[in-house]
Amino acid sequence: MATEHPILPEPDPGETGPYALIGSCRSKPGCADELEQLILGLVEPIRGEAGAIEFHVHRDRADRDVFVIYEIYRSRAELMQHIQQPYTQRFIADCKPLVDGPLRQQFLRMSSRLPG
Repeated sequence: MATEHPILPEPDPGETGPYALIGSCRSKPGCADELEQLILGLVEPIRGEAGAIEFHVHRDRADRDVFVIYEIYRSRAELMQHIQQPYTQRFIADCKPLVDGPLRQQFLRMSSRLPG
C-alpha cells in the first residue's frame, strides 16, 4: 500500500533478501466495505507482477475499519516498479476519499529466509 512517492530505504550493505513492507490504513466511517473491495482489486494484478513474491490483504478483527497489507518484492527496484504501475497509482487516487488519515508504510528487512 504505497503513497504516491514513498521514500524507500536502501537495502543494507550486502543484503540479498527480498524487500518487504506492511501498509495500513483506516477507512472513514461507513466506507470500510467499499475500501476493502478497492484493495482486493489489487490482488490479481500485483500477484501477476514478476517482482511480487507475496501480497496479502487483512482486515482487523476487532476494528473492522482498519486494513493491513503485507507485501514482499524480490528487490527494492521491483517495489519501485510496482509503485509506478497505473493500477497502483489509480488505487492511491481512488482510496483517498475513503480513508481516514494517511496511508502508512513500514519497510521491513526480512531476517528469515523465504521457504523453498
